[in-house]
Amino acid sequence: MLLKEQYLTLCTRFSEGKENCTPIEVTLEELASALFCTVRNAKLILRKLVEEQLIGWTPGRGRGNYSRITFLAEREDFLLHLSIMLAENGDYKQAFEMLSTYGSGTLAKEKFLDWLNGYFGYKKEAGVEGTPASDTLIFPVLQAPHTLDPAAADFAFDSHLQRQIFDRLLSFDEQLGRIVPGVAHHWKSNADATEWTFYLRKGIRFHHGQELTSNDVVFSFERLRGDTENQWLLREAETIEALGPRVVRIRLRKANRIFDRFMCSVAASILPSGLAGRGEEGFWNLPVGTGPFRVVSYTKHRIKLAAHPDYYQGRPYLDEVDIVIMPEDCAPESIGYPAVLHTWSSFRQDAQKSAAHLNENEEKLRQACTILSWNLRREGPQQSEAFRRAVRMIIHPRELIAELGGPRILPAFGFRPDESQSRVINPVRPERVKAALKEAGYDGAVIRLAVYDKYLEDAKWIQKRLAVWGIRTEMQHYTAWKDADFSISSIVFAEDEVCEIETYLNRSSYLHRYLDEGRLSWIKSRIDDAISAESVKARRMVLREIEQYLRDEASLIFLHHRRLNAFLHPFVRGISLNALGWIDFKDVWLEKHD
Repeated sequence: MLLKEQYLTLCTRFSEGKENCTPIEVTLEELASALFCTVRNAKLILRKLVEEQLIGWTPGRGRGNYSRITFLAEREDFLLHLSIMLAENGDYKQAFEMLSTYGSGTLAKEKFLDWLNGYFGYKKEAGVEGTPASDTLIFPVLQAPHTLDPAAADFAFDSHLQRQIFDRLLSFDEQLGRIVPGVAHHWKSNADATEWTFYLRKGIRFHHGQELTSNDVVFSFERLRGDTENQWLLREAETIEALGPRVVRIRLRKANRIFDRFMCSVAASILPSGLAGRGEEGFWNLPVGTGPFRVVSYTKHRIKLAAHPDYYQGRPYLDEVDIVIMPEDCAPESIGYPAVLHTWSSFRQDAQKSAAHLNENEEKLRQACTILSWNLRREGPQQSEAFRRAVRMIIHPRELIAELGGPRILPAFGFRPDESQSRVINPVRPERVKAALKEAGYDGAVIRLAVYDKYLEDAKWIQKRLAVWGIRTEMQHYTAWKDADFSISSIVFAEDEVCEIETYLNRSSYLHRYLDEGRLSWIKSRIDDAISAESVKARRMVLREIEQYLRDEASLIFLHHRRLNAFLHPFVRGISLNALGWIDFKDVWLEKHD
């Protein structure tokens, strides 16, 4: 690769305005200067370039006579070929860097983007020598998953991938609006919901061939309730035991009437007992589950999934899913061609979709809320409720949406869009803001905002808005969240009320990290009351009470509901967006005739 870059460096420096294969007069000193090396090293590089048949070289004879270099590979084609090779190997960052460094005066970048635009999508390759045709879905994402470990699940994309790789005892069917069997074909609880028994299917096999038994379930749940981010799912579990090879019983210290809904959570995914003897580090480099897809390779540039042929719910139509992880600085606006990045937030609607179907999809896509969370474990102005209320009044969601637009579609009053739709957010009243800041005794101290790149536009708007009121904000990368005074994040309710509980109890969530122990203790006690309630209405009232409490004291500030969309590819069918805003890969198939 270095030699190819050296060729491009010399070609860019000395062939400008010259026709290809035209001898160009140069000195060794000029070449060494362009390559930032000694004359001796320049000679070695030239020899290698000649051996690779990239240049012709005629050394000058005698003092004062120039040498002649001939560039045999046309720069634009060479650069385009090199960039495509890098992209096919998953190194998109270097591909774009090469195009930026050496592409001036050529159409290499435009041609590369055209190629890239056609590279992503649904690919159907004909079989060779009697082998069947292959169906592959290739798509890019701007951020790699943080983890494939369900016990550490927190982000929507991570959870989506985990759902493709692993199975759970039960599943929640969004279309039917009820819990359906998963790994367990039947389940029951005692009258006071403190003992739950699950009966497992026969013949479910992990990707490496081992049959799933109750020992795998017990292992997975004992691991989950250890030192994991999602231990909240089993925090009241007293015993987890196998009553036989296909029967598992869980006893709880307190009643939980929605424990079967808990078992639908991706965090409750079933792993092979003992992690198939590979240990934590080795297992998560190439995890094994029983889901519709198995992991073929997992690197920082790419994740390849292949169909699990023995999947108990039926083999997926897709043979492979190829997830390309683009560098963060390759957002559409930075590479100059929006169509190249069919992200799940840049929806391409099929023109034939009916308006009714479009509205149905949009409703599903709004099950997310962007919020601002205060770090109440850190000293600063945010410890004052009056200051937090002042900021809430200043950051007016409707005005934020009006100015920024994009996927922001509804000002948020709470977690759920249906409640936000029925609420009116009062306009900013300057006298109340001034009174709140005066009550808080705000002295102009800088407050630090931790932000993901995804929310950078929101953060800049908030920073500018607060500055009008003399509130100085310093932005920092989200990895410095511990030292930040507040942050912006999104909550996605894939499992409705269970996800609402997870928002408070998942140890990775900003709310859990930022709320002080007193508030968390009160929230946990109210959650216990909620899950022991016998009616959905009673449960919702308790959870709404928690939300209202945090909203009233402005411990969190609701901003807006964003559209979570997916791209559509011509002829692709089986497309349905799950509650995480993603396509379930196992349901995708191609309509076009073979």
